Amino acid sequence: MSFRMIDCARALAGILSLGAWITGGATAMPLLSEVYYDAPGSDDGQIFVELWGMPGASLDGYLLEGINGSNGAAGPSIALAGSFGPDGLFVLADATAEGTSSVSNADLLANFDFQNGPDSVVLRLGDVILDALGYGEFAPGEFFAGEGAPAPDVAAGSSLARVFANLDSGDNAFDFRELVTPTPGIASFAPVPEPGSALLLGLGLLGLARGGDVRGAVRSRRDR
Repeated sequence: MSFRMIDCARALAGILSLGAWITGGATAMPLLSEVYYDAPGSDDGQIFVELWGMPGASLDGYLLEGINGSNGAAGPSIALAGSFGPDGLFVLADATAEGTSSVSNADLLANFDFQNGPDSVVLRLGDVILDALGYGEFAPGEFFAGEGAPAPDVAAGSSLARVFANLDSGDNAFDFRELVTPTPGIASFAPVPEPGSALLLGLGLLGLARGGDVRGAVRSRRDR
């Protein structure tokens, strides 16, 4: 199958997902919105995971964990606590030994460091996996715990960010793009139109996504 055919198939999947999302309403299920796992130099106090969910919803009892691409082992595992802000965003940031972090807009600090790819990050509630991001090139026999096809393994200093924080097609390669400048606590959201215009909107969003980084197109910054 050619790359053009693959792109068209992913585009169709995204549009259909958008239509289903619009018809059923915005999902209350939390999603991984942005993952920054490799800072230039030391990762200590630099890395973060941004989540999107229903504003005000509690994250108590949720678990975020890394899945090792080489052997499938889980770790680190971080128990989440707190709730989503009024914009629906929540930022988990790595803490230094002194309990500080360089990550802006952090809602929760914990000691963790996800590996460079190929690897995966999974959000779960008990035994139920709510969302998963796999990134990097997985060789035969390695463990991909993401959705669809893996997202790229980005360069140090860049993050993997969902094109629209509130939209999930079930394919990491389609949903996530590299951000050269990470944006904790800032995200783009797909607008919610009338159901009859879902297809037209999907085509429009596809054009935006193909035109480059659309994360700056529709942004929400929490008031601090």
